Amino acid sequence: MDWGSDLWDQHDVIERHTQSGLELLERYVKFVRERAEIEQTYAKQLRSLSKKYSRRGVKEDQDTKPSNQQSFQDVLNQLNDYAAQREQLSENMTLNICVELSRNLQEMRQERKNHLCEVKKAQQNLESSFKLLETSKKRFEKEWREAEKANQQTERVQQEVSATKADVEKAKQNTHLRVHLADECKNEYASQLQRYNQEQSSFYHSEIPSAYKKLQEMEERQIRLLADGYVQFSETEKNLLPDINKCLDAIISTGRSINEKQETLALIEQYRSGAAPPADVEFEDYSQGVKAAASDNTTTHLPKVRIKQLFHKKNKVTFPDKNTPSSLEDLSRLPPDQRRRRLQEKIDDIQKELQRETEQSEALMKMKGVYEQNSQLGDPSSLQPQITQTAHDIARLRGELNKYQVQLAEAGGGTLQHYPASSEYITVLSDPSVSPSENIYEYEFDEDFDIDVPIGQCTALYDFDGGSEGAMSMQVGEQLSLMQEDQGDGWVRVQRASGHVGYVPASYIQII
Repeated sequence: MDWGSDLWDQHDVIERHTQSGLELLERYVKFVRERAEIEQTYAKQLRSLSKKYSRRGVKEDQDTKPSNQQSFQDVLNQLNDYAAQREQLSENMTLNICVELSRNLQEMRQERKNHLCEVKKAQQNLESSFKLLETSKKRFEKEWREAEKANQQTERVQQEVSATKADVEKAKQNTHLRVHLADECKNEYASQLQRYNQEQSSFYHSEIPSAYKKLQEMEERQIRLLADGYVQFSETEKNLLPDINKCLDAIISTGRSINEKQETLALIEQYRSGAAPPADVEFEDYSQGVKAAASDNTTTHLPKVRIKQLFHKKNKVTFPDKNTPSSLEDLSRLPPDQRRRRLQEKIDDIQKELQRETEQSEALMKMKGVYEQNSQLGDPSSLQPQITQTAHDIARLRGELNKYQVQLAEAGGGTLQHYPASSEYITVLSDPSVSPSENIYEYEFDEDFDIDVPIGQCTALYDFDGGSEGAMSMQVGEQLSLMQEDQGDGWVRVQRASGHVGYVPASYIQII
C-alpha cells in the first residue's frame, strides 16, 4: 500500500497533508529556537545575579572573611559555571537542531514543489491530449454527417427524371469525396483516441504513482526528522547534565563542608588579643582628703580608657600590607596572640621559599659539576651568576628567618633555630672564578642578629666623590651591594667589596 496506488485520486488531500507536515516541522524549529533564547536569557540573568552578590574589594580583605562567607562566594562561582552550561545548551540546540532542520526544511519545500509541478505538468499534458481527442471526434462526427447528406443527395438525383447523367456523376463524386474525408477524420479520431488512452494510462499508472510515492517518501523523511528532533531536543540537555550536576554537587559539597563550630572558633583565633580584662575600679574615698584621691587618679581612669578603646567603632585592628617587604613589616604593635600568629605565618612562608631556593642551588651545583667533568655539555662559568644570585637569596632569607624567629621567641611563641652558612656557600665565596663584584658576603649572626644583609646589587652610573659625612665615593661602572633602599630622601646605602659602607645618591646608581 502506498499513496501512488491507493490515493491516485486524492491529489488535494496529499497536497494539503504534505504542506501541513512541513508547517509542523517549521513550527518545531521556531519552538526550539525560542527555547534556546530562553536558555540564553536565563544564563545571562544567572550571571548578573552572581555578579550582583559577589564580594567586591581587595583580595587581602576578602581573605580575612570567615570561611562560610568564602563558601557563599564559591556558590556564586559555581552558579557562573552553571550559567555557562545553560549557554552551551542554548548553543547546541541552535546549531544541532534549528540550523540542521531549517536546511532540511528548505530542501523538502523545494522537493515538494518539484513533485507537485510534475503532477500538474502531467495533468496538463493529459488535458491537452483530451482536447485534441474531442476536436478530432467532433470533426469526424461533422464529416460523417456531411458524407451521409451527400449520399442522400446522390440518391435523390438518381431518382429524379429530369436529372442528367452529368448531374448524377457529379453527385456521386461529391459523395465519394465526403466519405473519403469522413474516413480520414475517423482514422485521425481513432489514432488520437489510442494516443490519449496511452497517456491516460501512463498518467494514472506511472506518473501519478511515481510522484505521489516520492511525496510519500518525503513525508516519511519529514516525520523522521521531526521525531529525531524530539529525541535530540532531550539528548542535547541530557548530555550536559553531568557537567550541570557537577556544579550542583559542588554547591552541595560546599554547604556540607561548613562546620559551624569551627566558624565561631575561627573568629576567636583571628581577633583574640591575648590581653587580660581591665581590673576592678577601686573605690575613691573623698572623705580622706584630696591627696589620696589624687594619688590614685591614674588608676581610676585606666578602665575608662580601655572601655572607650574596646567599644569605639574606629578602633580597628590593622594589619600590614602583604605586598610590603617582610624586612620592613612591623608587627610589634599587634596584640600578643595576633603577633605570634602573624610571625609564625611569616616564618612558614620564608621556610617554603628557602626550601625552593636551596633545591635550586643544589641543582645548579650539580649541573656545574657535570659541566666541569664534561665541558662539551656546557660552560661551568655560565652558571656562576645564577649560583651567586641564589646564594645571595638564601643568605637573605636565612637572615630574615632568624630575625622573625627571634621576635617569635620574644613573643613567647616558639624556639629559636640558628641557620649558619653551610659549606656550599663558603665554597661559592672561595671560588676564584667569582669576581669581587659577584662575591657573596659571609656573615655570622651574633646574639642580637644585627648583621646587615645585602638586599641586591647595583652599578654606578656616574662618578661620585663622597665628600660629605657618611657618603662614599664611587667610580662609574663600579659594582656595589645595595644595603638599604631610598627612604624618600634621595640617598641609598651601599657597600663595596672591601666592606666599606656609605651613602650615595639614588639617581647615580642602577639596581641590577
